[in-house]
Amino acid sequence: MPSACDSLLDDIEDMVTSHDPTPHERQFARRNIVPRPRKHQLQPAGEELQTDSVIPGTQKVWVRTWGCSHNSSDGEYMAGQLAASGYKITENPSDADLWLLNSCTVKNPAEDHFRNSIKKAQEQNKKVVVAGCVPQAQPRTEYLKDLSIIGVNCVCVCVCVCVAGHSVRLLGQKKEKGKRLGGARLDLPKIRKNPLIEIISINTGCLNACTYCKTKHARGDLASYPIEELVERARQSFQEGICEIWLTSEDTGAYGRDIGTDLPSLLWELVKEIPEGAMLRLGMTNPPYILEHLEEMVRILQHPRVYGFLHVPVQSASDSVLMDMKREYCCADFRRVTDFLQERVPGITIATDIICGFPGETEEDFEQTMELVRQYRFPSLFINQFYPRPGTPAAKMEQVPAHVKKQRTKELSALFHSYKPYDHKIGERQRVLVTEDSFDSQHYVAHNKFYEQVLVPKKPELKGKMVEVDIYEAGKHYMKGRPVEDARVFTPSIAQPLQKGQVSGLPQVSLLDRLSLALVLRRFGAQPSSVRQLECDAVMMGCFRDEQKLAQGTVSRAQSL
Repeated sequence: MPSACDSLLDDIEDMVTSHDPTPHERQFARRNIVPRPRKHQLQPAGEELQTDSVIPGTQKVWVRTWGCSHNSSDGEYMAGQLAASGYKITENPSDADLWLLNSCTVKNPAEDHFRNSIKKAQEQNKKVVVAGCVPQAQPRTEYLKDLSIIGVNCVCVCVCVCVAGHSVRLLGQKKEKGKRLGGARLDLPKIRKNPLIEIISINTGCLNACTYCKTKHARGDLASYPIEELVERARQSFQEGICEIWLTSEDTGAYGRDIGTDLPSLLWELVKEIPEGAMLRLGMTNPPYILEHLEEMVRILQHPRVYGFLHVPVQSASDSVLMDMKREYCCADFRRVTDFLQERVPGITIATDIICGFPGETEEDFEQTMELVRQYRFPSLFINQFYPRPGTPAAKMEQVPAHVKKQRTKELSALFHSYKPYDHKIGERQRVLVTEDSFDSQHYVAHNKFYEQVLVPKKPELKGKMVEVDIYEAGKHYMKGRPVEDARVFTPSIAQPLQKGQVSGLPQVSLLDRLSLALVLRRFGAQPSSVRQLECDAVMMGCFRDEQKLAQGTVSRAQSL
């Protein structure tokens, strides 16, 4: 069954408070957000004006997310803000009045799903608001015409966009003293897809300029959150009963370079907050940045409350292909990282990504990649057939024929499925953390120290607990474990988890309060142009941190209508 914040993870990893002025200044910059009302044609005489807005609290919203865990976190924040403002978040798309579609621009298939969902919503006469990397990177795309857009840096004002009765496009990047800032405020309310797992984006954007990457067009350059804000978010999450934290971003290894710190410094502060029985998982990092901190990363990955897992994408084992990709490392760098970690953290899981059929890739280049997989036998391997993304340098390069790309993808997939990484673990006794429901509805999903998937019997008393199991079966992507009789079931020293669909955090001010007057006026026949202006002002003021002046401005505008 889909969740209230339904998402499809394509990545391998799978309102405003008045108490803290810093996040307000950091997140809200009025000059950077420009709503653009679309032009409305005059209605024929005698025909009632149709609008999209309704009184707050009466709409049902379905939130759908594609893409990485960073995108998933943004979707959770948007669902949380809407729910905290009185909207009903539904799991049933056909029951919803409005579809909030949170997109991914990494690959063509993900965008195709997104575009088809827009078409389906329109066929069902659903209101549509789009968000995520696709509209941020290419807002003038024809199929997005006349749709309201929430940019990746404007998640904090999603309520304003969903309420507005006209097309509003918020795409600005936030700056403070000329410096680019990160994405959604970390203290916003959210609805976690899994009440036991908190996804924290530690930075947005990256330092690279890969020739195939469209995400860079959307997320931009690196912008890191301060350590104290991330630590506070983790602390609050544990108070709400989560037992697992995922750190995510476009490149976690680059964290802090823009604010004078680094990833190990953040991790050492975070592990101080992790209670016994809870775990932390580190997200994707590119080889150049992890190379600088190998010794410290080994000590962190050895910590009992940090998974011995690292996602290091190689993309190709050919240096010539890596050069064309502008990946800023060679295959020897990747091997050095992998060899060092495997030697110092025995049992560590190294996950990686490979692109098949990148422009200019020869048979020799591809064979080097095949040999790398034969040597390391990666237990987690994300295989991607190359898709040229519009506007990227790689799209202008001479392409490998489609049938060759498909064949190479097929060959690499066959190699990956030819070995079973977990057979030798049958008979082991492992300690696992139980956090998720399995697709087969008969098991829970747990993970051991090395973030290897272990299926355990679906017994409610195990959910959210650390348990000992005996491994009795192994497949390609999982093991099965039987709980040890009379073994201690360890309950993390955290609060009771929130219920599924419950909003985390307690928002102090509802953005809908700022728009309710506009909506009431629209309902009672105020001039549409005046109401639209009021709504636009409210959207703008929703990004303005002085609440008293905001209220005065709203009243003043209303009195002038």
